[in-house]
Amino acid sequence: MREIRVVGDPVLRTPAEPVTDFDRELRRLIDEMFQVMYAADGVGLAGPQIGVPRRLFVYDIAGRKGHLVNPLLTVEDAEEVPDQEGCLSVPDRRTGTPIYAPLARAAGVTVEGLDRLQRPVRVKARGSLARCFQHETDHLDGKLFVDRLPRNEARSILLRA
Repeated sequence: MREIRVVGDPVLRTPAEPVTDFDRELRRLIDEMFQVMYAADGVGLAGPQIGVPRRLFVYDIAGRKGHLVNPLLTVEDAEEVPDQEGCLSVPDRRTGTPIYAPLARAAGVTVEGLDRLQRPVRVKARGSLARCFQHETDHLDGKLFVDRLPRNEARSILLRA
């Protein structure tokens, strides 16, 4: 099973490339991403987090489970909703568990992309699912949730990671 990459690994800071091959290898990768996510008690996992610099992520949160390949996120409701957020790629180096911080995200989003068989997927989301989609899309753009925090708070988290 692949390991989750942690802050400091350059793959997490590099924008991911679009997926072009919709083959057996992609289907196997998506299945493996679910296994890695569940093993880490996560609710979402993006390709770069396991060292695969491709635009795809998996999720299982708020009663919704799925995957998106080459997703495009659109903010539908820009009202910012604060909540605690953490990341499997930003663990506390002593405990190995994600470090959480309050972070405001857009209340509602729509994500469009493809599934493993290259069929169109469109998901409207609010609440924790919308937060998850924004978080995972950030990973595909080479960003971590700490990049959205005030500088002193981000620095404090990165010192613990």
